[in-house]
Amino acid sequence: MPRKIFDREIANLISQMTNMGNAVDQRIEETIAALRTMDLKKAADVAGSDNEIDQMEHNIEKLCMNLIALQQPLASDLRVIAACLKILTDIEREADQCADICEILTIGELNTNSLAISHVVQMMEAARAMFRSAMDVFLSRDVEAAREVCLSDDNVDSMFAKIILEVCGIITENPSNVMREVDLLFISKYVERMADHATNIAEWVIYMETGVHPDLNTKEM
Repeated sequence: MPRKIFDREIANLISQMTNMGNAVDQRIEETIAALRTMDLKKAADVAGSDNEIDQMEHNIEKLCMNLIALQQPLASDLRVIAACLKILTDIEREADQCADICEILTIGELNTNSLAISHVVQMMEAARAMFRSAMDVFLSRDVEAAREVCLSDDNVDSMFAKIILEVCGIITENPSNVMREVDLLFISKYVERMADHATNIAEWVIYMETGVHPDLNTKEM
């Protein structure tokens, strides 16, 4: 019976994290829409919605702590819980990046006709695809698919580098609008970090299944 209870609690943990991931994905979608259309009201809504995600994170952290304290998990179970705590942080930070981007939109003066903005939108769509794939492998525990998510980060990094060069060129041609373009650089960096968080999620899925973290060389617990 204790094992059945533990398995049920683990299933509940995975379910709650999936729900949080879906909520964050919705914020990413809304952020992309706000960036594409310069919808300041939508941006303000996303920027002010962080408390809900923070509460979900707090509830899941509490569940993980209770599982460790009350259920005496085996080593393999403890590895799953530890990885979930790491993944939880990356999911929450995806939402933080969305809030940061939307805050810039509400107070900045971006050039709505800038070709660079459309490239940032494309980059963010790629980062969102990575996040969705990372959450999929979190459910499937597909190690090979998780490795594919990690490899796709190179594409986002390449997009980021091109945007940096593009924005620097804009600044050189029109130095009077430096601050406006700097805002775009900040947004681009936040998007690049979103892709990094998706990579982190996939790496911790690999650890859950293999006991070895591909970036940290973590040995099995």
